[in-house]
Amino acid sequence: MMVAAIVLAAGKSERMGYNKLLLRLNGRTVIDHVLNAITAARIDETVVVLGHKPEEMIDAVTSRRGAVRIVVNQDYERGMVTSFQQGLRLLSHADAVFLVLGDQPMLDATLLEAMMRHLADHPEALIVSPVYEGKKGHPVLFRRTIFGEILNLGNNATIREVTHRHADRLLALEAPQWTTFDMDTPEEYLRVRTLMGRGRYS
Repeated sequence: MMVAAIVLAAGKSERMGYNKLLLRLNGRTVIDHVLNAITAARIDETVVVLGHKPEEMIDAVTSRRGAVRIVVNQDYERGMVTSFQQGLRLLSHADAVFLVLGDQPMLDATLLEAMMRHLADHPEALIVSPVYEGKKGHPVLFRRTIFGEILNLGNNATIREVTHRHADRLLALEAPQWTTFDMDTPEEYLRVRTLMGRGRYS
């Protein structure tokens, strides 16, 4: 099974007051932690979707070893769906794709690998979602079967509508608490920094 990852990195980081993906944790930027986990999981193809001030991010992404494709979403202000769609349009061979949030520095290869195994072991499943105490989180893994449905989502639609529509073919995988974290404010960044410094990822 060929698996790709689309990393959403297009937002303004307005509540943070600074591009949160370029904040540093344990000597690396947030986006670098995310891309390191994807590389370690041996995912076949990675697309990073930029939007707001893409010039701030390009060096951080292109300086990495390994193939990472970059696309700029000119409609990023219309929301996450447009960025995910932009990335999907570049994928011609992937059997499944991860929707990865660029601000999850605690992302780890172990979870990504477990989600891929889960999908491969359940051919009837269309979606794999991490869950912590009943709350769904990210990243989310989608089978190619529903790529077209995602690409056809219109204005004001959300990815959540797709997951709800296929709730009977969604696999929930117990995952650490960080899969449900937001990192939108300085306070949330400090929380993540503290947890990472202590090695507490659960």
